Amino acid sequence: MTAKTESVAIGRSIPWARIFLWLFALIGAFAAGYRLLHGLGAATNLSDGRPWGLWISFDVLCGVALAAGGFTIGAIVKIFHIRRFYPILRPTVLTAFLGYVMAAGSIVFDIGLPWRIWHPIVYHNWHSPMLEVALCVMTYLTVLLLEVSDVFFEGMKWKTPKRIIEGLMIPLVILGITLSTMHQSSLGTLYVLASKRVFALWKTGYLPLLFFTSAVAAGLTMTIIESNFAISAYGLKDEQDLLADLGLYAAWVLLIYLVLKIATLIGSGGVSDLFNGGVRSVLYWIEVLGGVVLPMILLFMPSIRNSRKALFRTAWLVVLGVVLNRFNVSFFGFAGAPYVPSWMEWAITIGILSAAILFYDWFVRHFPVFQHEH
Repeated sequence: MTAKTESVAIGRSIPWARIFLWLFALIGAFAAGYRLLHGLGAATNLSDGRPWGLWISFDVLCGVALAAGGFTIGAIVKIFHIRRFYPILRPTVLTAFLGYVMAAGSIVFDIGLPWRIWHPIVYHNWHSPMLEVALCVMTYLTVLLLEVSDVFFEGMKWKTPKRIIEGLMIPLVILGITLSTMHQSSLGTLYVLASKRVFALWKTGYLPLLFFTSAVAAGLTMTIIESNFAISAYGLKDEQDLLADLGLYAAWVLLIYLVLKIATLIGSGGVSDLFNGGVRSVLYWIEVLGGVVLPMILLFMPSIRNSRKALFRTAWLVVLGVVLNRFNVSFFGFAGAPYVPSWMEWAITIGILSAAILFYDWFVRHFPVFQHEH
């Protein structure tokens, strides 16, 4: 049977939400302009004792992990040829693209001299994992842009560019999977190198493997959340059967992640800190029990996966668990000078996120992102 697609008409409008998003985006733009004009010291609470703060912990570490749905769903559809997931491929890739734009945008404001962000392309420190992260993120962002351009060319009815992109799609997906595997894990490598500052409960040489595995779980569950928001906001067809299957995949990934988590904790000798680490021990238990064990058990239950609301709430547990994990490694469990993000740091982060949501809303209303496959 020949696969054909048809665009899904966007139904509902959410003008009130757009007003708030524009407000947050404008406040973020003001804070961003102030930071660029007056420097890090004037706009942030970062210091030599705490050079990485909110922008790295949330925008980069969390943003990249939550954007992992792009390469996971791409692999499911394009590599493993499970074609029934095609209806959620395009919106997932668009979400991943915006997630990486958010991460790259925050790095622009985080480095001391933003206009030198291109330097890793020319000036190479081959011994630094940051070089690998920088090059992989830039390259993968380009790959995602090309994948999203397929939708753009279709909406503009530009047949020749669309045929070219379609011919390159399989190599692009394979390249994207490779790059994602590399930089998702390399973000964990950064904290292996800084292990003297990482608290014992998260200090392990296997952080790259843990970061990658948890990112896969985050990508699958973030796809469930994004799909539910799209269904509610635009009146789309309910794809509960597909989302239920993603929930089951996520449950197996969480099981693997939990085994790795326990094994690495025992191997690193951090078991003794499970109960005597103060607030950090509490955060660890919340992360593991609330963000891994509980949602894993729930996602293995058919009654939870087949209920849209229950699956949506359970997916949030996984996403929040991964977010807490990244903050535990890089923020709460990372030794350094006292640090509380300034209001401008929060404003820039919320502004970038709001701008990404606004672009998503505009793009899906003007281009054939949501499709049915026959």
